[in-house]
Amino acid sequence: MLIVPEREIADLMTRDAAFHAVEGVFAAMESKNAENFPVVREAIGHEDALYGFKGGFDKVGMALGVKAGGYWPNNLEKHGQINHQSTIFLFDPDTGKVSSMVGGNLLTALRTAAASSVSIKHLARGDAKVMGMLGAGHQAAFQLRAALEQRDFEKVIGWNRHPDKLTSLEKIANEAGLPFESVELDQLGHDADVIISITSAFAPSLLSEHVSAGTHIACMGTDTKGKQEVEAALLARSTVFTDEVAQSISIGEAQHAVAEGLINESDVNEIGAVINGAHAGRSSDAEITLFDGTGVGLQDLAVAASVVDLAVKKGVAIEVDF
Repeated sequence: MLIVPEREIADLMTRDAAFHAVEGVFAAMESKNAENFPVVREAIGHEDALYGFKGGFDKVGMALGVKAGGYWPNNLEKHGQINHQSTIFLFDPDTGKVSSMVGGNLLTALRTAAASSVSIKHLARGDAKVMGMLGAGHQAAFQLRAALEQRDFEKVIGWNRHPDKLTSLEKIANEAGLPFESVELDQLGHDADVIISITSAFAPSLLSEHVSAGTHIACMGTDTKGKQEVEAALLARSTVFTDEVAQSISIGEAQHAVAEGLINESDVNEIGAVINGAHAGRSSDAEITLFDGTGVGLQDLAVAASVVDLAVKKGVAIEVDF
């Protein structure tokens, strides 16, 4: 078995490599060449933690495996560690024997940012100029860096419940040569051409009335029953896309709109269909598009498999007899 420790990931996986791995997985899913297995995600009754498993099998990339881990909200304060913790295990699809164990913390951040970035590439207006960020936690920085590579943005605006935390996003914007402004939610929705929402909220912040025609929204924080970042009515105004429909309507942002009868399961489209050319994607400059990024196991497996290959080539993979 090969082990790629967390400490090696930063020198192995790039945003570009993560983008192409995730885009390829979405395409394989839509063409039925890759399948995610049912998600297990539960509160463990200790440290307010959520723990679970995401797995699947990609017949194109021959990646079979599972990511185990979750969200420990007290980690940073109590232990000086990031709140999201995970490890990815890959198995030989021919024999079922475990082949690799890969640190999943940075990979999770990179693949999540890659997913929203893929949605911007395929769904945002070509003339999008104002990038809006809702949330300023650990993941937000990865989201912003990846998003800025997809359009010629001229400004970044942001909102967070604790505005002082927006300094991290301002630094990234300034490094990219862009001005940054902290704004209220209604202004963010009105002014932004692209919005990424990346919070762990269980009540909506962004309302339908906030959002202007022509906006593309990537909702990236809802991955558990009960979580919600945007008002359900916003999905009813939008053409909705997702990584996987089953997750979107059960644990993703669409769970609320479907439950309230505002949209049907058939209204939720796979973004892989846009990538493969089976769906036209955005139909006009006035259309609101929304990507519900629930996070699928196949994303993790794709980036992990890529990292293992790189680690072997660079001689940093640890081989153990298992």
